Amino acid sequence: MLAPKPLIFAHRGASALFPEHTLAAYARAMADGADFIEPDLVMTKDGVLVVRHESNIAETTDVASHPEFANRKRTMKIDGRDQTGWFTTDFTLAELKTLRAKERLGTVRVSNARYDGRFDVLTFEEMIDFVSAESAARGKVFGVIPEIKNSTHFHALGFDPEAAFLRVIAAHEYTRQAPLEVQSFETGNLRAIREKVLAINPQARLMFLMGERNYQIPDLAAAGKKTTFGDMMTSEGLKDIRTFADVIGPSNTDLIPRDADGAWVVPSTLVHDAHEAGLLVHSYTARPENMFLPKQLRNGDGPTARNPAGMIAELRRYLDLGLDGFFTDDPALGRLAVDGRG
Repeated sequence: MLAPKPLIFAHRGASALFPEHTLAAYARAMADGADFIEPDLVMTKDGVLVVRHESNIAETTDVASHPEFANRKRTMKIDGRDQTGWFTTDFTLAELKTLRAKERLGTVRVSNARYDGRFDVLTFEEMIDFVSAESAARGKVFGVIPEIKNSTHFHALGFDPEAAFLRVIAAHEYTRQAPLEVQSFETGNLRAIREKVLAINPQARLMFLMGERNYQIPDLAAAGKKTTFGDMMTSEGLKDIRTFADVIGPSNTDLIPRDADGAWVVPSTLVHDAHEAGLLVHSYTARPENMFLPKQLRNGDGPTARNPAGMIAELRRYLDLGLDGFFTDDPALGRLAVDGRG
């Protein structure tokens, strides 16, 4: 029996080509062959889930150019780290709708900046409706792979992102029936919602995302525990994950570490170990620019230059390790990596 074809997850849409989490990024991702579309979910002041990479919207919207919001700039601690900017929890949805999205990596993806100002901040429900419409128009079912961001942080502010998430997916026929994979860098929320998610969508999977090995897991740190993501990459840690999740989401450098110069070194056994524990492995993030590639695959065109061949070669190396799926900013190149394997 042939193994299932590795899955391609559009990382915030086709974010190598358009500002992330915009309708253009999502539309291009679906046109380019993505299997799943990713929304990152954060809370507004009035309790609505909107699609942004993080609560701090300083880098992904034009909020800094709105004088009426100048006094809302502040510093907040999120998952133990100070951030300065403007935060979605200080804005109602109506206020966020007056802002426009912009390219986050403006010095790297300079051409994407021409789309700055074209798109607004989407709600989770708007994103679902758009994917559902594209699915109907294209005759292809696209999975949705939402990440519930910074759960402990939002709960500390009096919000309940999981309750809002469950209400939304239950209210939409598309998310009740389409492939659904729920992500979090925290353990407690995945444990709490697992059965509830499955009651809404029986084919859903849950993914435990893995940050840097020496970082403490946010919800466990808040409870006084010192468990790191590296601790969860051990055999015992992976067995524990299997009690509340179906998939792990490590970084690509957890699959093949890099030295101080960015060169690949000896591959880890993480994919094999996860499979032994009964877990799938969906890694992040394949990007086409030289600066994101291992040193062995960079070309001489400069750090911000696109290097499609390098990204495809990178992905095929991970796929050779048995990777089950991957996040990419450029789903068209991801599709070439998957479909072009011998």
